[in-house]
Amino acid sequence: MQLKRAAFGHDFHWGVSTAAYQIEGAHDADGKGSSIWDEFTQKKKKILNGHHGETACDFYYRYPQDIRLMNQLNIPNYRFSIAWSRIFPDGTGTVNQPGVDFYNRLIDECMANKIQPWVTLYHWDLPAALERKGGWTNREIINWFSSYVEYCVKQFGDRVQRWMILNEPIVFTGAGYFLGVHAPGKKGLTNFLSSAHHAALCQAEGGRIVKSLSPESKVGTTFSYSHIEPLREIEKDRAAVKKTDALLNRLFIEPLLGMGYPLKDLKILQGLERFYKDGDTAKLAFDMDFIGLQNYTRELVRHAPFMPFIKAKIIKAGKRNVERTQMDWEVHPPAIYHALMRWSQYKNLKEIIITENGAAFEDRYEEGEVNDQKRMIYIKDHIAQVLLAKQDGAPVNGYFVWTLMDNFEWAEGYYPKFGLVHVNFKTQERIVKASGKWYAAFLEKKALTDIP
Repeated sequence: MQLKRAAFGHDFHWGVSTAAYQIEGAHDADGKGSSIWDEFTQKKKKILNGHHGETACDFYYRYPQDIRLMNQLNIPNYRFSIAWSRIFPDGTGTVNQPGVDFYNRLIDECMANKIQPWVTLYHWDLPAALERKGGWTNREIINWFSSYVEYCVKQFGDRVQRWMILNEPIVFTGAGYFLGVHAPGKKGLTNFLSSAHHAALCQAEGGRIVKSLSPESKVGTTFSYSHIEPLREIEKDRAAVKKTDALLNRLFIEPLLGMGYPLKDLKILQGLERFYKDGDTAKLAFDMDFIGLQNYTRELVRHAPFMPFIKAKIIKAGKRNVERTQMDWEVHPPAIYHALMRWSQYKNLKEIIITENGAAFEDRYEEGEVNDQKRMIYIKDHIAQVLLAKQDGAPVNGYFVWTLMDNFEWAEGYYPKFGLVHVNFKTQERIVKASGKWYAAFLEKKALTDIP
């Protein structure tokens, strides 16, 4: 099979994605305030091998060379996030001008290298000062977040034409406020439901603010999506799939689309109504210009009567004798096709962008080269599935690889390697992997034959 960039059309958006805490470093430089991840990584046994993002990829200081590297790799679009506490060290109030200056320089560097900046406003690094006031469990966060969004659009909206409000709200509320395995490390159903409702309100309100201040720009938000199938073709496992899908894939997109929360399919979500105030149903909805879909794998689910709340259990790839990544995620390219076709069934969904897709594999550095065949094949096979979905009518109009370079991968520290570019975290040397060279050649509009 040959893959040609031209098959996607001249207006299809290609790029790479990163997140501030995962690459910037400079955790307390130039007036930056502490974030929940700055503090969470200092807690014992929370992060694999005690890793943290205090330096990470040193992008704060090395961004000019990294942007030039993107240009050399023919990457036309760069999705990155703004660290809220670099702009507002306390979350609200006094602006930190050096932080603003950094993002102005970063955006200008992108433009100088003919790379379009795509900005994510919230990628999990809440200012710690706001967490001490309850963070996402405090309804006041709607006002805090609105002020932050308004400031960013006014400062950077003259050059930024694509905005994303939140990154994967089910992850930062579920892992951070229910399971406690991500920052800020809170647990419990009440914390989860309150934070989820407030995040859902913020994603819609953020969209309204962006469009009111920058009507010509395009605004969206991003959601993780795992294609879910029953482990066995029995009714109990199919019921488990329905509940898991409601929680993981539908909880945030459906209220945004004006459909409300999927309460009928997962009764525990009815607890969200405790946090409603008059007018919230309407406030949850907003007509986004695009939706970011982030897919990595599929999940197989079985009925589990003793699992609280959901009565379902995901069966890890390692227990199913299938090809898997360092994250113990199954390698299953058709999952991204199924995800796109599923979302195509939603009415009034104008445009879908694959804002993250990629894989972590163990890389072997030999004689100055990283020959990451597995990652190269993974990316090629997933791009092929995106093309199939586009040909079958899905309104997909972009694909961004996660991620540009190896980075800090949250609770897994520096163990998983997702990058197109290898990073030596001791020397900060960058080496383009075989997958990065493949992507560069593809973006240069060359036809690419099958990878052996």
